[in-house]
Amino acid sequence: MPTTLEFKQATLPNGLTIIAEVDPAAASSAAGFFVRTGARDEQRDVMGVSHFLEHMMFKGTADISADELNRRFDAIGASNNAYTSSEMTCFYAHVLPEVLPQATDLLGRMLRPALRQDDFDREKGVILEEIAMYKDEPFSVLYDETLERHFGLHPLGHRVLGTTESITALTRNQMQAYFDERYSADNTVVALAGKVDFEAAVAQIGSLCGAWRPTRVSRDTTRPTPLGGTLEKHDAKVNRAYALGLADAPSIGDDRRYAAMLMMQILGMSDNSRLHWALIEPGLAEEAAAGYDPHDGSGSFYVFASCDPSRLDEVWSVVQREIASLADSVTPEDLERLRNKLLTGVTVSGEKPADRMQRLGRTWTYHREYRTLERELELIDRVSVADVRALAAAFPLTPKTVGRLLPAS
Repeated sequence: MPTTLEFKQATLPNGLTIIAEVDPAAASSAAGFFVRTGARDEQRDVMGVSHFLEHMMFKGTADISADELNRRFDAIGASNNAYTSSEMTCFYAHVLPEVLPQATDLLGRMLRPALRQDDFDREKGVILEEIAMYKDEPFSVLYDETLERHFGLHPLGHRVLGTTESITALTRNQMQAYFDERYSADNTVVALAGKVDFEAAVAQIGSLCGAWRPTRVSRDTTRPTPLGGTLEKHDAKVNRAYALGLADAPSIGDDRRYAAMLMMQILGMSDNSRLHWALIEPGLAEEAAAGYDPHDGSGSFYVFASCDPSRLDEVWSVVQREIASLADSVTPEDLERLRNKLLTGVTVSGEKPADRMQRLGRTWTYHREYRTLERELELIDRVSVADVRALAAAFPLTPKTVGRLLPAS
């Protein structure tokens, strides 16, 4: 991480927080507006409204058309986009330092969209087409349905895109009500990184967003109890077999997440993992992966494999065998190898203002505090074999919920 970095923070009277990692030597700048809202914050009857609303932000404001908004971003050479997850929505731009004020202005203004009825009606068709496309992706179909089985009626089981039924029934007024509640000043963080005049940025954002109202909106972070069980789907459009298992895991606020991350990479990262050598190298499966998905207040472990339908039972028995032996088989050498890979990755990422802005914004949105990259690396470096084994005892990796997707025959 560059040694010239300086963290700065300011909070507007309405509760909007502005944070930055300022690097005077950087050759670029980045800005992101992070809103603490996503699929888990939706009522079931409006599932998908967060993602739909992300699309609507690009349809223009009361005085800027969609075409003009895109043209202005292009005119300053911005690399800009947005994304929606279960717990967060982000709008960002990566630019040269001299045009950061213009990029920040455009981001702030687009976050107060016109939400015109005709735009809403047209974009609904786009969202429904996106949902239809995902229905042709076997992993997405299996993941969505297994997650729903795992969490039941808890909103962590909500689909980010929503369903055909929820999006079809959604009205513009329902979207407006959701926007008014969740896109508030005190539920938004502006993160900046790179070459930034922080005092000037705070003054600009204060003028731009100072009239946004606070709503004191909250989120229920009580850990849900997974329902567990199994589901099996058959689909004429697939010719391979797919299996996905989910288990309870530490939350994003739990320091055991570092051990969780390392443990799951040992089990199922893309190469040189337990599942790779047990399933991919022998030719038993085409795909095999495992990972850790931390949430606000809870978390999930997942294990996935795809193979010839006739070998699914054999493949899943190998998955279970590798899970059962994982904790006892982890060595200090495994952890050291992963730490070295992570150190390389985060060091390279730390050189890019766009990546640092994303890390800064996400970390603050979840934890409401600044955590240096060095501190994160220190906590990863402290993870021991004993920590991994203690984690496996506290959060058994054996899937509580298992989904299978098979050909129709």
